[in-house]
Amino acid sequence: MLPLGGFADAAAQTAAQRMINRMATSRRFRWPAAALVTLVAGLFWALALSGAFSARADESGAAAQRTVVVPGFWDPRRRPERPDLSRLASIRFLTDLDYPPFDYAGADGNPAGFNIDLARLVCAEIKLPCTIQARPFETLLDALDTNQGDAVIASIAANAETRRRADFTDPYYRTPARFVARADSAIGDVLPELVAGKKIAVVGGTAHEAYLKQMFTQAELRSYPNPAAARAALKNKEVDLLFGDGVALSFWLNGTDSAGCCAFRGGPFLDSRFFGEGVGIAVKRGNDVLRQALNWALFRQWEKGSFTDLWLRYFPISPF
Repeated sequence: MLPLGGFADAAAQTAAQRMINRMATSRRFRWPAAALVTLVAGLFWALALSGAFSARADESGAAAQRTVVVPGFWDPRRRPERPDLSRLASIRFLTDLDYPPFDYAGADGNPAGFNIDLARLVCAEIKLPCTIQARPFETLLDALDTNQGDAVIASIAANAETRRRADFTDPYYRTPARFVARADSAIGDVLPELVAGKKIAVVGGTAHEAYLKQMFTQAELRSYPNPAAARAALKNKEVDLLFGDGVALSFWLNGTDSAGCCAFRGGPFLDSRFFGEGVGIAVKRGNDVLRQALNWALFRQWEKGSFTDLWLRYFPISPF
C-alpha cells in the first residue's frame, strides 16, 4: 500500500521489458508486443526529457506539428458544486502496473504514472488521506465490488460492459484516433474529400480500419498485421498516411524509432461509436457521494490548470 505523498519518480529503463510483457496481455487495447517495445521505449525517452519540455514547436519539419494541445473534457458552464464530503474519511485507490505512461511500476517498485499523479491531485483537492494499491488489471473491478478498494484509476474505458459492474466519473481523457504523414508531405488537414485516392496504412481488424471503411470510402486502404508494419510502410513511403491509436502514435513520434520521419495531420477523431466513451474513475455502483466528490475534484484540477501541467509532463507530443 503506497501513501499518496509526493510524486513518484519515473521507472528506470530496466523495467521496460516487464512492462511490455504485461501490456501484451492487457484487455484494454490488446496492442501487439512489437508495438509495445516502441511504445515503452518512447515513454522512457519522453519522461526523461519531461523537465526540459517546451510546448513550442521547434523548426524541423517533423516538429512542425508538435505544438501541444491539452484536451479538456469539462464544460465551464456546468461547474459542479462542492459536494458534502463529511461522509468520506479516506479514499483507497486501486490501479495496476502494466499500462505506461498511465500506470507502471516506478524505480522503487511503487505505482507511478499519469493516473497515479492525478489521484494525488484529487486527494489533495478533497483534503482526505488516500492510499493506492496495485493489483492485476483483470481483478480490479472484482476488488472494487468486494470493498477491497473505493475507487479504481487504471484507464478502464467506460462502456456498456464496464458500466454493468461499476459507476464512473466524467471522463478525464479519451483515446483519439489520429492520422500521421511523413514530415515532408504536402498533406495538411485530413478530410475524406481531401485524401481521395491516397494510400492509408491501418492495422487490419481494428476499430480504426472500420472507421476508415465507413468514413473514407474514396481512399485506398492498406491493411497491415500490426502497428509496427503499418508504421514501417509510412516510413518507407509505401503509403501516404497512417491511421491508428493516437496515444501509441504520440510516443512513436516522440521516440527514436520514428527518427523524426513523421508528424500528426488532421484530427483528432473521437467518434464514440468506434473509439469509446472515454476513461473515468470507477467507483462501486451506487456510491454517488464518492463519484460526485471525484467529479468535483477533477473539474477543479482542470479549472486551476493542474490537469494541463500534468498532461504536459507526460505527453510532449499530445495525441490530441
